[in-house]
Amino acid sequence: MAYVINEACINCGACEPECPTHAITLGEEMYVVDAAACVDCGACASICPVDAPHLD
Repeated sequence: MAYVINEACINCGACEPECPTHAITLGEEMYVVDAAACVDCGACASICPVDAPHLD
């Protein structure tokens, strides 16, 4: 199961550098997670100020 980032994302960028597999990138409107690269570590969820990343 991979993390996804929901519409609560405020594009702060806090999650991107925390991802050990570089699975998070800035999409057209908000950050997105590459499910194939995500290892479900939760680093993005633990740093997010608005709880946007969650398990899909």
